[in-house]
Amino acid sequence: MSNVSVIIPALDEEEPIAGVVRECFATGVPDEVIVVDNGSTDRTAERAREAGARVATAPRGYGRACTAGIRALLAECDVVVFLDGDGSDVPALMNRLVDPVVRGTHDFVIGSRTRGQREPGSMNFQQVLSGRGAGLIMRLLYGVRYTDMCPFRAIRRDALAKLNMREQTYGWNLEMQMKAARTGLRILEIPVNHRRRAGGESKVSGTLRGTFVAGARILATLVRVALE
Repeated sequence: MSNVSVIIPALDEEEPIAGVVRECFATGVPDEVIVVDNGSTDRTAERAREAGARVATAPRGYGRACTAGIRALLAECDVVVFLDGDGSDVPALMNRLVDPVVRGTHDFVIGSRTRGQREPGSMNFQQVLSGRGAGLIMRLLYGVRYTDMCPFRAIRRDALAKLNMREQTYGWNLEMQMKAARTGLRILEIPVNHRRRAGGESKVSGTLRGTFVAGARILATLVRVALE
């Protein structure tokens, strides 16, 4: 039987984080949930612990949080699930991502919010467009079809280790997808539902500056990985 760990990067997610952790455990899938406090100024870490998560810390930066979560994994972990801490991902669908990895048919399973059911206002036009645009470029580069850069994903731990992830900020998800394709991992994209965030403010789409900074980092990551 595979040992599954969930990693949730979280920055000032005091309102939704406990609910997200409880939803993860309610699926019966993960053996542990790790919330990585990414420099929060509120009670994110405290609320996560109260809900049963193990809490790690990392300096600000989405990629730094994901890396810290990987370092905190139990030795026996076989499968790693990533999802956001704002309540927008739907943990009830976790089995759909994890099962193909556990069965051994795929190494990396990623959700697609653009192919699933989205609550009105859960994604803005720029997010949908950037996901499809990046997917088109990756198809041209590697012949792999992606329609989104969804944070909700599952990957074999040993496969993840081979990707040699380097990105420290918003380009982490894209770097993983590009390197998974380039490395020849067995990839599956499945539709997942997506909700409006359950509390707090988006660090990416919530402000014009956040959208610009995230977009710039994602573009820089695309160019860097493509040229490696």
